[in-house]
Amino acid sequence: MYSSSMMVRRAALMLAMAACTSAAHAGLFDDDEARKAILDIRQRIDQTAEQSRARSAEQLEQINLLKRTVFELNSQLEQMRIEMAKLRGQDEQLARDVSELQRKQKDISQGVDERIRKIEPQKVSVDGKEFLADPEEKRQYEEAFAVFRKGDFAGASAALSAFQRRHPASGYTDSVLFWLGNAQYGLRDYKEAINSFRSMARNAPEHARAPEALLSIANCQIELKDSKAARRTIDELMKTYPKSEAAQAGRERLASLR
Repeated sequence: MYSSSMMVRRAALMLAMAACTSAAHAGLFDDDEARKAILDIRQRIDQTAEQSRARSAEQLEQINLLKRTVFELNSQLEQMRIEMAKLRGQDEQLARDVSELQRKQKDISQGVDERIRKIEPQKVSVDGKEFLADPEEKRQYEEAFAVFRKGDFAGASAALSAFQRRHPASGYTDSVLFWLGNAQYGLRDYKEAINSFRSMARNAPEHARAPEALLSIANCQIELKDSKAARRTIDELMKTYPKSEAAQAGRERLASLR
């Protein structure tokens, strides 16, 4: 039989062995949990890494897309700059073209106006008489009269006669006949002068120079030594235009003829 002390020791030994067995079981359980925890952590890390790689790939794709978009926008902007430069150039050319067209239009308008002025009748006033005359007609009369004013009676006679032939119905006719008669008188061509003055006085008895024309006829007749005809002409002058200066001069001339 075992002694009590041995029984105690045996019981203690058995308890110790049980404790060890229990501790061993407990250690084995702890290792499995740890491995599971590690595996779980690794799995989570792998998932996180995969998700991170996926996000990185997605972000990279977005970055690449943004780069392409920016490149395309830059290309579009550059194209727009080129187009705008072309448009500015076209606008400048268009402005030059418009300016040139306006200049040509102005030149044409001025040319048309000039041509119209050359052919359009103008209102003129000669010896108190107003009428319409073509610019060329006016120019020819003024040139012929300018020759007379220089004292070139031969040149004036030729120019005024030529004007009369070119413009037989001109409003200048009465004045042309009057100055033609004076030019002929200056050339001492008294008979032709009488014809010119008589035509003027007969065609335009209301003309401001009609009394002078009659007095000039009388002067021509006096130069031709035809006092009788001169007196008749002066009598006609005083009866027709009694208040005129020419009539007063005629009276004085008539007194010298008696």
